[in-house]
Amino acid sequence: MKLVKRISLFMTLSIVMLGLGGWGALKAEEFFYPHRYRHSLEQAGTETEDRFRQSVSQLADAVASAGKGGADEPEPEPAFEQEQVIETAVADYAVVTADTLYLVEQVDLDKGTVTESEETIPVMYIGLSREELLEALSAYEENPPLTELEQGFETIELTAFSKDRVAVCKYYKEKAPQGFYLMVADHFIVVYEEDRSTLYMNTDILLERLPDTLQREIMEGKHVSGEEELYLFLESYSS
Repeated sequence: MKLVKRISLFMTLSIVMLGLGGWGALKAEEFFYPHRYRHSLEQAGTETEDRFRQSVSQLADAVASAGKGGADEPEPEPAFEQEQVIETAVADYAVVTADTLYLVEQVDLDKGTVTESEETIPVMYIGLSREELLEALSAYEENPPLTELEQGFETIELTAFSKDRVAVCKYYKEKAPQGFYLMVADHFIVVYEEDRSTLYMNTDILLERLPDTLQREIMEGKHVSGEEELYLFLESYSS
């Protein structure tokens, strides 16, 4: 048994001495010839490093698998959720433009006739919505121009509305001849209707500025047969 131990020790020392001798020889050759084995050593070192990294990676995977205990993993939640797109319905807010077709129907209630014509859209209507145009037409009906009154204007209504076409209908009725009375109130001429009690309009005509004969007639109540004669008087004596 002791012999076997001695032989083993001798062989171990021989191998160590042989290894040390080889290592010393390599170092001596590297010292005297530094560029001969540099490429081979670098390549060997790179391969060794790659094998080391691969081993560490495999070991880490094995440890992770062992820690999970073979349990099933839940499916990972998606990193980003798809956003829901909600489309907002935008109402078509139609307004009158300069290019809107403007049609006017004139209805004669006495004769029962209808006349249709295309006119230029009034500037005051441009940019108005349907509701706003209805308000404008209501104001027009309450205070129509004098020319409309002379034609017997009664009322107006909106019959069609879109951004491309607007249509209105005007109703006319010939008025029976109406008489008026010119009278005096606070030195100014006032106009009363046929009943002599309903005020028709005030004027800025002073009684003192009129001829004496006309003054006496008005002070007694001068009758005027109709609107045409009344407007002639107002145009003649208004300041």
